Amino acid sequence: MTINFKDYIASVQDYPEPGIIFRDISPLMADGKAYAAATDEIAAYAQDKGVEMIVGPEARGFIVGCPVAYKLGIGFAPARKKGKLPRPTVKASYDLEYGEATLYLHKDAIKPGQRVLVCDDLLATGGTIAATIRLVEQLGGIVVGTAFLIELSDLHGRDKIKDYDMFTLMSYTGA
Repeated sequence: MTINFKDYIASVQDYPEPGIIFRDISPLMADGKAYAAATDEIAAYAQDKGVEMIVGPEARGFIVGCPVAYKLGIGFAPARKKGKLPRPTVKASYDLEYGEATLYLHKDAIKPGQRVLVCDDLLATGGTIAATIRLVEQLGGIVVGTAFLIELSDLHGRDKIKDYDMFTLMSYTGA
């Protein structure tokens, strides 16, 4: 059975501000078969890449990455916001529309040479994923791919990660 994953995405007009269409993955997660199928597709991609560790940025990267790691029997490392990780960390910052944000990863989360897949729910401008990739590489990990449920292609996030293989289940154009 082939699943049209877009059937499980709610498009919310003018959220969080006018002119934006928010792509809500909650209906996908609420449907066990659709969520499992999405996980299976990303896991198959990861397995083909020989992935040894999954890294996902806070917070929806956890929702995508953890079930993939579980399915493959490998670890998951969370890239978190400031003050959320209790042990020594590395950090990488990225630009926001107004200001800057920073992600952190435990220094022992990735082993040198470890093959890593970076997962998130959505690729928009690419800043979060580019920062997550930098964290992995600071620790000597090899980013063998990136995976997303959704790509917002008009925002050109792919350009920021063009040197990395990318897998996405669905793509949207327009706000």
